[in-house]
Amino acid sequence: MATTTPVAEARGITKRFGSTVALRGASIRVEAGQVHALVGRNGAGKSTLVSVLTGLRAPDEGEVAFGGEPAPRLADRAAWRRRVACVYQRSTIIPGLTVAENLFLNRYDRGRTGLIDWRTVHRRARELLETWSVDVDVRTPAGELDVERRQFVEIARALSFGARFVVLDEPTAQLDSAAIGRLFGRVDDLRRQGVAFLYISHHLHEVYELCDAVTVFRDARHVLTAPVAELSRSALVAAMTGDAAPGARRARGRPPGDAEVVLDVVGASLPGAYRDVSFRVRAGEVVGLAGAASSGRVAIAETVAGLRTAAAGAVLVAGSRPRPGSVPAALRAGVGFVPRDRHHQGLVPGMSVADNCTLTVPDRLGPAGFVDGRRRDAFARRMIANLAIKAPGPGTPVADLSGGNQQKVVLARALANDPRLLVLVDPTAGVDVRSKEFLLDKVEEVAGSGAGVLVASDELDDLRMCDRVLVVFQGRVVAEMTAGWHEHDLVAAMEGVDPDG
Repeated sequence: MATTTPVAEARGITKRFGSTVALRGASIRVEAGQVHALVGRNGAGKSTLVSVLTGLRAPDEGEVAFGGEPAPRLADRAAWRRRVACVYQRSTIIPGLTVAENLFLNRYDRGRTGLIDWRTVHRRARELLETWSVDVDVRTPAGELDVERRQFVEIARALSFGARFVVLDEPTAQLDSAAIGRLFGRVDDLRRQGVAFLYISHHLHEVYELCDAVTVFRDARHVLTAPVAELSRSALVAAMTGDAAPGARRARGRPPGDAEVVLDVVGASLPGAYRDVSFRVRAGEVVGLAGAASSGRVAIAETVAGLRTAAAGAVLVAGSRPRPGSVPAALRAGVGFVPRDRHHQGLVPGMSVADNCTLTVPDRLGPAGFVDGRRRDAFARRMIANLAIKAPGPGTPVADLSGGNQQKVVLARALANDPRLLVLVDPTAGVDVRSKEFLLDKVEEVAGSGAGVLVASDELDDLRMCDRVLVVFQGRVVAEMTAGWHEHDLVAAMEGVDPDG
């Protein structure tokens, strides 16, 4: 039985929203200097627990304590900030303010005249960042920072209030592998200084690389807490899903070598992104573009989908050359597209599931550009059934769905025009294990029906279903690997490392 006082503890937390029970008797305990993972499928209750732990919501039952003392009143925000902070997947940094202004927002030093003493503010900001080894110019507008540096600034800001318990919510979702390594190094440094972290991620390999302990929630309940070193990956997945861990991906028959070429990229270049890229995708084939987020793989996929224009070379879809840089032209040529960021590129949050599913096919919903609501809803119901989207009906606001179901809506829209080529960028980012399996199975089904598939990702699970994987490094295709590749070889190529060197 533990004898130390935990930095943070939630006991017997129950939270209801109307008839929905978001948490039922859930508990978690985080020790000083510990990185504690919280995992579970979408809808398991993770976000609700975080809102309770950070004082955004009061539990209906149960209690929260910090350092053995009861949590402050919800209205006492200053007291909460001294105990806990959350660095969300979506940054809370204000881009129009400088780093120093963000660090001390509403806490500025004032001189005798009552005016802000900017010299003192900048000095304190530099001292704060130096204390936590964050190398950022305090006068830099926050909007100019990359995702990695924004996260470090947010962590430093949280610690400046006195909090020694930090929640990291999907912190690696927009980072490449090098930035993830630096983030993990910073977290490890802070852990040694006694800072505790609650680490939320869908990437289970990160749990095993970084975390000391893991807690699993499923269906609004606490399922288990265990030291990471004592829990196998299969047992962890089984705890999350309630059944056995998913097995290896099913083997698919490769398309014949004379199958129709549905994508032909010839000598494509875009300064600052990629150069002299050439490859083909045949009907029924799944081809991967592997590499870090900054490697150029995303830009290549977005060029194929019409979001970018190559400065040189050509992109042909099923023998035709759609107008470069035109999404409508790519759609007419037969391209379906799942973008990297479903929140900003993939969904219109104020619209319904039906409207989002059918954005690419207005011509099928009524004559002369008019939308027949009944035809639209019938079309959407077929897509909802086909992709097992959990929604009360086609009129449900897409913003009300879980992350996994939102991603299914994005895929539904990409498939609505029966594409000859499906292009996906990081298709399983930020979704739970079960949704990931479902989405990848559906992509394989699409390939089995005769469409070509291009998957740009750095997720090994996404790439395992590919017939071929093209590795992109610093804007060039540096390697091609066929199905059955070894993880070590692929990761080494993605990082530009010679495994035999």
